[in-house]
Amino acid sequence: MSRPNELGDAVRRSLERYFKDLDGETPSAIYDMVLRIIEKPMIETVLRQAEGNQTSAAEMLGINRNTLRKKIQQLRIKG
Repeated sequence: MSRPNELGDAVRRSLERYFKDLDGETPSAIYDMVLRIIEKPMIETVLRQAEGNQTSAAEMLGINRNTLRKKIQQLRIKG
């Protein structure tokens, strides 16, 4: 199963492009930036895959259902 490698490759390519686009400027808070950018579409996609079932989505994500609910509110994800 190569899916995790594909995701990692996509992130790697995006970060390489990000560094190239900085054009010499010093990057900062990259970790938080990447998590912030990836988290919402990841949760939205998993929720669609789980047909809106938050319990199933939380299991797929490997997080507690209450944590998922909190993330849905924080990220203003429509149900």
